[in-house]
Amino acid sequence: MFDGFWNNVFRYVRYFVTTLLGVLLNTFAPLAPLLKRPVTLIALLGFFAGGLVFVTLTLRAMLGLSTV
Repeated sequence: MFDGFWNNVFRYVRYFVTTLLGVLLNTFAPLAPLLKRPVTLIALLGFFAGGLVFVTLTLRAMLGLSTV
């Protein structure tokens, strides 16, 4: 009844990882040409850092972890 159960479990994990990598590669592939110019590289890094700070501060305020 349980022949190959763990084999199937590991196949689903491998499928999930490869699907996630495929989505990430297809998401960031259009941004690769923009990274060749220093101006757009700095702008993209600033946008990413600002988004990360925004999400961090929002989650901290929502969860009541610190007073801002």
